[in-house]
Amino acid sequence: MQRFLVTGSSGHLGEALVRTLRDTGSPVTGLDVRPSGWTDVVAPLTDRDALAGALAGVTHVLHTATLHKPHVGSHTRQDFVDTNVSGTLAVLECAAAAGVAGVVFTSSTSAFGRALTPVPGGPATWIDETVVPRVRNVYGATKTAAEDLCELASQDPGLPVVVLRTSRFFPEADDRDAVRDSHDDAALKLVEFCHRRVDVADVVSAHLAAARRAPELGFARYVISAPPPLHRDDLAELGRDAAAVLARRAPGVHALLRERGWAVPPVDRVYDPSRAIAELGWTPVWDAAAVADRVRGGGSPRSPLADTVGAKGYHATPTGVYTT
Repeated sequence: MQRFLVTGSSGHLGEALVRTLRDTGSPVTGLDVRPSGWTDVVAPLTDRDALAGALAGVTHVLHTATLHKPHVGSHTRQDFVDTNVSGTLAVLECAAAAGVAGVVFTSSTSAFGRALTPVPGGPATWIDETVVPRVRNVYGATKTAAEDLCELASQDPGLPVVVLRTSRFFPEADDRDAVRDSHDDAALKLVEFCHRRVDVADVVSAHLAAARRAPELGFARYVISAPPPLHRDDLAELGRDAAAVLARRAPGVHALLRERGWAVPPVDRVYDPSRAIAELGWTPVWDAAAVADRVRGGGSPRSPLADTVGAKGYHATPTGVYTT
C-alpha cells in the first residue's frame, strides 16, 4: 500500500494534499513547523530525527514545505537557504535512507526569474521547460538550488524525484498595488487561468500523478499551470491587445468580462503545461472555461477544494495582502 509524507501540511497545498489523501483512504502523515489539523509531526525540515520518524513506512514524499515569495521582505536570505535548500537536502537524504519509491518536489514558476519578463513593449513570453532561469530574488534562487539538489539525488544515490514548477494558485489578492487597484480580483484570476494560474485541486492531482510516475522517470521537471487557450503565435498581439486575443481564443472568458464591466488585465507571459499533461498522464480540470462557468453561476474563481482550504496568509503580523 502507498503511504505518503506531506511536508508543509499546514499550508495551502499541503492541507489540500492531506485532505485529498485522507478522503481517498490513503495513509498520510503531515509534517510542518506550524501545528494544524492536517499536521501530525510539528518540526522544522532540518530536524532529521523527526523526519526519520515521520518517514517510517512511507512510500512517497510530497515535499511542499517552503518559504515563499511573500517572505522575501520579512525573512533573511539565510532563512531561505535554511528552509528551501538545507531543508530540501534533509528531506532528500532522509527519504533515500528510508527507501521511499519517489519524491515530488514543489517548485515554482518563480524559479524562471527574470526570464518571465518580456521586453517592454514587446511580445509576451512563452514559458515551458526549455526556458533557462535568470535569477530575480532569493526565493527563486533557493528554489532552483533545491531543484539541482533533487537532480543530484536522482543520480546519487538514485532517488526518483519529480520537480513541479507550479504557477500561482494562492487565493489572496494580487500583491501589485497598481494591478490590484485597477482590476476586479475575480477578473484578474479568471484571465490568469488563461495564461499563468492553476487551481490547487489540479496541483494536487499533478502531485499524485508525479508520485505514480516518479520511479519510471528517475528525474523530471515540469511546468504545472492551467492549459492555456492561447497559442504561441498570439504572443506579439498579446503584448499589444490582450482583449482581442481573448475574444478570439477564450470567447467565454471575454464575454463574461464584458458582461460584468471588468477591464481586461495585461497578459505578459503564457505558461505551457503540455509536457506534464503528456508525460505524467495529468488531466487538469479547472481551465479558464470551467472557471468562467463557475463565476457566471455565482461561484468563486476557485474549485470547491480551493474554497474549502481558503486563504491562509503568510505572516502573523500585518505586512499587506498576504497577512493572515
